[in-house]
Order: sequence, then structure tokens, then C-alpha cells
Amino acid sequence: MIPALAFLEACPGIGLFVSGVILLTVSTLLYTEQLATLSQILPLAFGGACLSDHLGFYVGRWFGPKLHQTAFAQKRMSEIAKSEAFILKYGTLSIIGGRLIPAVRSLIPMMIGISGTSRLKFSLVDFVACAVWITGLGLLIVGIESLMS
Repeated sequence: MIPALAFLEACPGIGLFVSGVILLTVSTLLYTEQLATLSQILPLAFGGACLSDHLGFYVGRWFGPKLHQTAFAQKRMSEIAKSEAFILKYGTLSIIGGRLIPAVRSLIPMMIGISGTSRLKFSLVDFVACAVWITGLGLLIVGIESLMS
């Protein structure tokens, strides 16, 4: 369940409708009820997030600028414009920043794929981004659990 939620909240297109709060809530519940440990939850979330980011990257790489002409993209031009501006401003670091900003999390990898960034560079930076993200997720889970105790 954890990898699926981490995947869906960052999945291209779907991530605009699936909140990360669902993943945080489920993870916190599993942790507080001692059904799963952080050492079980966090690697699963990392895997789902990485897989989703790479799907977005390859969708962008394969379909490129044609994505801008789709009906889906036309309805979400505001989010796409924010993503593109973010990438232009921060370059490769936008992969890390984009992983931490819910509004553009599902779009940044796709836009990076369109930009022509190399696969290796994307993968290396995305692994770092997902590691930073799961660290934050772990801190939130423990923090929420301590508030509930």
C-alpha cells in the first residue's frame, strides 16, 4: 500500500489529484499502531516515489513537446508553466525542489524529461531527491506519533 500511495501522489497527471496527506496518514497509522516500522515504511515509499518520478521522466522524454498539445495539458497550463519556470530557474536542482513541492511534484520529472536531461544525471539527482523526501516523511511520521502520545 505504501509504494502505491507514494507512486500515485507523484504519478504524472494522477499526482495532481492524489494528496501526499493520504500517504502521510496511512504511514503514521501503520507506525503508531506498530504494524510497520520506519525501516519498513521508508524504503517502500522511496521505491514508489522513485518509480513514479522515472515514469514521469520517460513520459516527458518519449512524448516531449507533444504533451503541451494534449487536452490534459491545456487544462493544466498554470501548473505546467510553474514547473517550467522552476526548472529554468533552478536547473537540475529543480528535481530535488520539485520532489518537495506538492503542487508540481508530479510534473517536474516530466518537464525534466522534455528538457533533454541525461538519464544518468536525472537518476542520480532523483535518488538524492527521494532520499531527502523520505527523510522528511520519516520526521513527520515520528513527529505526529509523538504528538499523539
